[in-house]
Amino acid sequence: MENIKLVETCGACPEQYDAFIGKEQVGYLRLRHGYFRVDYPSSGGEVIYEAEPKGDGMFKSDEREFYLNEAKNAIMNKLQSLK
Repeated sequence: MENIKLVETCGACPEQYDAFIGKEQVGYLRLRHGYFRVDYPSSGGEVIYEAEPKGDGMFKSDEREFYLNEAKNAIMNKLQSLK
């Protein structure tokens, strides 16, 4: 999981990130209107994780780390399933 680097591309409304391992994009994370999803390998790809955090257009400070770690876990699980 520590190999996945998240690059924040928008801070709020929506809060979103691109996920990379090295230079390869392996995920797109987006929280908007209380719906958080992770697409693999990029925006519009397969939805591999969904959740409904308390935050609407951005995570509450007490939930960001949890959901970003869940997103990384989902990406790692997807990559493992491809091997």
